[in-house]
Amino acid sequence: MTKGHETARDVMSTGAECVPAHETLDRAAQMMREYDVGALPVCGPDDRVQGIITDRDIVLKCVAAGHDPATVTAGELATGLVWIPADATVEEALARMEEHQIKRLPVMDGNRIAGMITEADLAKHLPDNQLAEFVHRVYALR
Repeated sequence: MTKGHETARDVMSTGAECVPAHETLDRAAQMMREYDVGALPVCGPDDRVQGIITDRDIVLKCVAAGHDPATVTAGELATGLVWIPADATVEEALARMEEHQIKRLPVMDGNRIAGMITEADLAKHLPDNQLAEFVHRVYALR
């Protein structure tokens, strides 16, 4: 188990930057490089998170599919949003990530993004056996 009763807010990385839904994928990739991240939340004009886009999405769903990342928008490629409230327990966050087999989980405070939980965040906060179990479940074949 994690230490005490840690919440998603306790283990998340702060400063998650949104890419606006209208921005192109080449701009999203530049933001990923600038912030040294592999995923960005996609936000609409009201700053609400609409989905998430990963570096893998850009490569496989755009470039490898023969589309131009300078013309496809982040909003077009954003996948359905799975998230966790900031006050949820770490165990709830792990369960959500395992259920959806995802490696990054946006943490929401009301309608706004507060941060992101990544594998690196979990590695800092989970005992080795719990981390190993999580990795096994997330990477297990469906």
